[in-house]
Order: sequence, then structure tokens, then C-alpha cells
Amino acid sequence: MAEKVKVTLIKSLHGQLANIVASARGLGLRRIRHTVTVADTPENRGMINTAVHLLKVEKA
Repeated sequence: MAEKVKVTLIKSLHGQLANIVASARGLGLRRIRHTVTVADTPENRGMINTAVHLLKVEKA
């Protein structure tokens, strides 16, 4: 079974670069304090690393 990662948006996307907003939306995050559980894949890790300054990441 694949590892899971719990990702929470803790800061606003307002004023961020388009690729950062796209990465957060691609992870399924919609609003502040919204939490999603995603698979720990290289693709998802890349999106997390792009917006890491806005996110809280935990093992699920």
C-alpha cells in the first residue's frame, strides 16, 4: 500500500505566483485550513515543494 501524506493549506494563495496556486489547487486544496490526504508520489511531492511555504505536511 502506498504511503499517504496529509496536507493542510495554512496561508492564503492570494498574491502568489500562478504556478504556486496551480500546485495547491492540483493537490485539491481549496481554502485556508482545508486538509487533504494524497499519495506520497514524486508528482505530489513536487507540487508540495512548490508551495511548501503555505502548507503543513504530515504523515497520514
